[in-house]
Amino acid sequence: MLELLSDPAIWIAFFTLTAMELVLGIDNVIFISILVDKLPPEKRNLARKIGLFGAMFMRIGLLLVLAWIVGLTQPLFEIMGKGFSGRDLVLLGGGLFLIWKSTSEIHEALEGPKEHHPSAGSVAKAAFTSIILQIMVIDLVFSLDSIITAVGMVDEIEVMIAAVITSVGLMMLFAAPIGNFVSRHPTVKVLALSFLATIGLMLVAEGFGHHIPKGYIYAAMAFSLIVEMLNLRMRKNTEAPVQLHRQILEPEH
Repeated sequence: MLELLSDPAIWIAFFTLTAMELVLGIDNVIFISILVDKLPPEKRNLARKIGLFGAMFMRIGLLLVLAWIVGLTQPLFEIMGKGFSGRDLVLLGGGLFLIWKSTSEIHEALEGPKEHHPSAGSVAKAAFTSIILQIMVIDLVFSLDSIITAVGMVDEIEVMIAAVITSVGLMMLFAAPIGNFVSRHPTVKVLALSFLATIGLMLVAEGFGHHIPKGYIYAAMAFSLIVEMLNLRMRKNTEAPVQLHRQILEPEH
């Protein structure tokens, strides 16, 4: 252990892997933030923590079964000359789930939620359980892809586990502010859902063997987010004088 701590190359690998885990975890944080927005405010923080802790333990668990992870990349069967491995099937299933979930969330944001009249307690309990299960499903997909990438970068499993724990700790610091910001701005929420749908398409393409670098998607998302921030600032500057003018014109009661 002391040899690892005194090796500069190990520290470089640790910081590089932590940064990579943070980048790969952005879509996970966005997904969790959108899902927990359906819960009462007092339960959102608990759901975020459960989701991120689940992601951390799932990634550590996968690291401890590296032989199984490597085996997932071996073809299980072929269709029309294209071999499909266990990893391909997980990516296909996760991608289709993300596309379905983001599309249904966008539809709900535009059309409004469907009306139903069961008891409030049973609805809240069912919603909390459903959201945690959905978080765990998508955690599996993101964790699998992240761990396979990590295995190609670092040989020491201790460094991988330390990087996972550190990155999840940092994500916990930013998860609540990101979630609150997305919740306050519906247009940003739709933008985030569109981003998740794009990630879903990318996962489906990966499942069929077509690699699409995530950097292109993140760059497009960053550009769209910058434009949206400018729009929010412009709307705020436009609305402030209008509200002031309205307050001056309205008679005091």
